[in-house]
Amino acid sequence: MSHSVVIGAGPVGLATAMLLAADGHRVTVLDRDPASSREEAAVLGGDWNRPGVAQYGHTHILMPGGYRALARELPGTVSRLLSVGGHPHNMIGGSLNVEQVGPRRETDDQFETIAARRPVLEMALFTEASITPGITITCGVTVTGLLTGDAKTLGKPHIAGVTTKGGGSILADLVVDATGRNSHIPGLLAELGAAPAEERAETGFRYYTRYFRSASGNLPRQPAWPIYHYNSITAITAPGDNGTWSLTLVTSGRDQELRSLKDPEIWTRVAARYPDVAHWLEGEPITGINVMGGTETKHREYVQDGRPVVTGLVAVGDSWATTNPQYGMGMTMGIWRSLLLRDAIRKHGTDNPVELSIQLERDTEQTLSPIWHGSLSWDTHRLNEIDAEMRGETYATDDPDWNLRQLLDATRLQDPEILRGYAEAASMVTPANEVLARDGLLERILQLGTGTPRYPFVGPDRTELLALVAS
Repeated sequence: MSHSVVIGAGPVGLATAMLLAADGHRVTVLDRDPASSREEAAVLGGDWNRPGVAQYGHTHILMPGGYRALARELPGTVSRLLSVGGHPHNMIGGSLNVEQVGPRRETDDQFETIAARRPVLEMALFTEASITPGITITCGVTVTGLLTGDAKTLGKPHIAGVTTKGGGSILADLVVDATGRNSHIPGLLAELGAAPAEERAETGFRYYTRYFRSASGNLPRQPAWPIYHYNSITAITAPGDNGTWSLTLVTSGRDQELRSLKDPEIWTRVAARYPDVAHWLEGEPITGINVMGGTETKHREYVQDGRPVVTGLVAVGDSWATTNPQYGMGMTMGIWRSLLLRDAIRKHGTDNPVELSIQLERDTEQTLSPIWHGSLSWDTHRLNEIDAEMRGETYATDDPDWNLRQLLDATRLQDPEILRGYAEAASMVTPANEVLARDGLLERILQLGTGTPRYPFVGPDRTELLALVAS
């Protein structure tokens, strides 16, 4: 039986541990934050003490594609999430009120997921992993170094375990980095001459999130779509657990004039001017304005020119690649990467580290890398678009992918097939290229989208937005 050390007890690290344990592996999970931050009383009571996770207090959603993977592979996690107040949610439920979309179809079950705030989701996974045979979770532990063993590959370092603050060491057949977007593990690898290559966007977005609760426990009316792009701002709505929900306003990280959205009064005044989401303010605020920056899309390559830069260590979740949080893909991408790791271990075992690493990266390149590159491309154009708006200009590009995305945004509520195709891709149920290959769909998008305004939803323009902030 092999022994794996998973560094990081976030959702992806915990899912990875449970997937490996289900195959008979012994797994040790290490996390630097205290276990008390995952206790039910603390989490449901609003004591969200996770200093190691910047996005802890921001909108999260487990995409239907990720939910289906959990329900299939780790059904106990789904049951536990429901037991602590997770809310069954259909991603297109609000769209079914739109006349052009029509009534619910039997196939719309593919858009089902369970909504929960990030702390509650993590708490459910943590509790389930804690009682999973083969898993040991130790919290309050900081990994400070990597142990190297006998070289098993082409002159590259082989990781044989970790050292921890205080001088302890833990041997492992495989080390899994699940410490998140700001992982310090690449820095430790650089000291061994084995740093992964990194590709990243120049800048990212800034998030301003507030959580609400209703006295009745009922959620506000579901918008026709969870995300709306406006001039300089994106608004995101997400239901949560136990009668809670969140509303997030997203700006460019470069937009200094909107930094005052951190003020609750200004944030509320601005959010109220967007009719599609304004009714999500009608509840009791249970947090202030949670602010998060530093969300650049980035990707680390652990196999270069067909050869691993290191063996005995792999990365999953945001330690491997981050995507734009606006689209809620990160958790699902992380779970899928963990499934690919599990399958690579099944095929090669941990005692064939070269083949394991190459297999994982090959499978990732085929299934996940196209999604990541699409996210990076969207980020670049959207940030450039907001830059142009700040200059009083209109952004234009010849990139067909960006222009098609704008047509999809504009037409998604005008046709039932466009809506469901869009939702399949956005919910990570069906790859976008497969959706767009359907007979007549692309032609219908072009027909309905030609001449449609860039921002088809009602909201203030840049001048009005700045006046709202200044007032």
